[in-house]
Amino acid sequence: MEKEQRKRYWKKNVSYLTILLIVWFLASYGLGILFAEPVNTIKFGGAKLGFWFAQQGSIYVFVVLIFVYVILMNRLDREFEVDEV
Repeated sequence: MEKEQRKRYWKKNVSYLTILLIVWFLASYGLGILFAEPVNTIKFGGAKLGFWFAQQGSIYVFVVLIFVYVILMNRLDREFEVDEV
């Protein structure tokens, strides 16, 4: 891979990571702590939604984001022809 291609590959990878980390931050810190009071008006599984996100929701979001990252990186690898196929 050429130097310019490596830069574009890395830039796209970092943008994926940045977006996914922002989503995780909003789900864990945002919904679980910062916006807990307004979100607590909603019940989920018998618990207030803010409490649920603080205890379990952010973990589920993190696991889903791992799978999303795998899908995005597989696409990126195919785009730059560095996939393992």
